Amino acid sequence: MKKRVAIIGAGQVAETVHASYYQTREELELAAVCDPNLERANEFARENGFLAAYDDAKTMFQREAIDIVSICTPNRFHFENVMLALQNGAHVMCEKPPAMTLEEAEQMAEEAASRGHVLAYDFHHRFSNEARFLKKEKARLGDIYVTRAQALRRSGVPGWGTFTNKEIQGGGPLIDIGIHMLDVAMYVLDFPKVKRVMAKSFQKIGTKKSTGSFGSWDPLKFTVEDALFGWIEFENGHILELETSFALHMKENRIFNVSFFGDEAGGTLYPAEIFTDNDGDLEILQAPGFIQEDSHPASMAAFVEKVLFDRGDVVTGREGLIIQRLVAALYESAEKEACVYL
Repeated sequence: MKKRVAIIGAGQVAETVHASYYQTREELELAAVCDPNLERANEFARENGFLAAYDDAKTMFQREAIDIVSICTPNRFHFENVMLALQNGAHVMCEKPPAMTLEEAEQMAEEAASRGHVLAYDFHHRFSNEARFLKKEKARLGDIYVTRAQALRRSGVPGWGTFTNKEIQGGGPLIDIGIHMLDVAMYVLDFPKVKRVMAKSFQKIGTKKSTGSFGSWDPLKFTVEDALFGWIEFENGHILELETSFALHMKENRIFNVSFFGDEAGGTLYPAEIFTDNDGDLEILQAPGFIQEDSHPASMAAFVEKVLFDRGDVVTGREGLIIQRLVAALYESAEKEACVYL
């Protein structure tokens, strides 16, 4: 019998990532889509092959038997919809970030664990060929004592949705794009224990301008940071530096990368390379030559394989909780202008 799938939140990522993947799996039936805007939900259902459309998730679960749910709502509504889906017996793939607060992420992880359901988060960069390569080969770098994670846009304030609204999103580039590079860095490093966190956030450009490469916004309603710079110290004394921005006066249009610095060699995520110094000359030790591809399908495939066959790995609720804790600590440090110990 086919597993019945629903999507809550009929936006762009729901269509281009979640629905488009579910359509490729013959083991799945596209049962329902839910969005507060019923007209949009109906249009999404028609265009993507879903059998029914709803404007209320509780009603959907009362009327439909759902096995798998994707949560693609604005961040503020992740918690209530994830909990509702889990309590109605569904496995859940939730877009990042896990939630608005650490407490919410913890409750979500506990609920999934207590019910034996899969709760996964779409931190898709860790499913890239590049991330898997670095994780497998990282011993060649020796003792990795510095890591630099960057998710920077020169002019990339999102001009759609609610990305500039702190009340709905919880934050700006850190919780939207920086969180991806933070997750893949922690994944490659095997999630070392954190000692303390420091961060500084800025709101220097988003409140002055109204148009960029990703459309227009109201600078009077721009309530998130437009850049944040953080420093994480692990219990072993090693550090991770994080740089993230929606808008920053830099030469490059965008930088999305993680660099690892070990005492034997260094490495980068994009492109995937391992290199060292040979008497003053750069020596490339390994460069597999991956063509960078969209890693969303691999992330979705891992989730579906886990649900259907209980095999492979996903970004678990517990790992999501670790990342949420770091994000919360970075924001707390920036707000208090003080070091936060974990």
